[in-house]
Amino acid sequence: MDILLIIVAFIVLIIGLIGDILPGIPGTPVTYLALLILHWTDKISYSAQFLVVTGLIAAAITVLDYVVPVWGTKKFGGTKAGARGSTIGLIVSVIVLPLLGIVIGPFGIIGLLGGPFVGAYIAEKNAGHDDTLAWRSAFGSFLGFLTGTLMKIAYTLVIGFFMVKDIVMLAFN
Repeated sequence: MDILLIIVAFIVLIIGLIGDILPGIPGTPVTYLALLILHWTDKISYSAQFLVVTGLIAAAITVLDYVVPVWGTKKFGGTKAGARGSTIGLIVSVIVLPLLGIVIGPFGIIGLLGGPFVGAYIAEKNAGHDDTLAWRSAFGSFLGFLTGTLMKIAYTLVIGFFMVKDIVMLAFN
């Protein structure tokens, strides 16, 4: 049974990594689930403190993933309209792209990366702001989105490191 759980944990970890990049899959919570599955084996066990800390980090990253693009928009001089547009663009890209079946390949990535960017730009233009402000706002949104994605990937790689380390230790004992 342990071997099956280890295999399932790695499959879930890979799905989490894919979800870090593509819309429709909550990558960080899925990665945490992979850690929990490995914890449910008879041979590998994590402390309650480790599970709580990694769970809290997963929750924080999940929240920050939605907040950071808005913060990036504001940091680069965007207005509330740009921040709202960035959020709407992100939500639309996360919901619409999977519904259209465009989640892989260059169009899925471009659409996902472009959602917050285009949303912030359109919102700033609709609010009557000039092109310079609209472009800066959109660029800030893009950087915020990219930062959120890198946080998710870093979390998955760290959790993956702990999982591989513990499985290798198990194999040599």
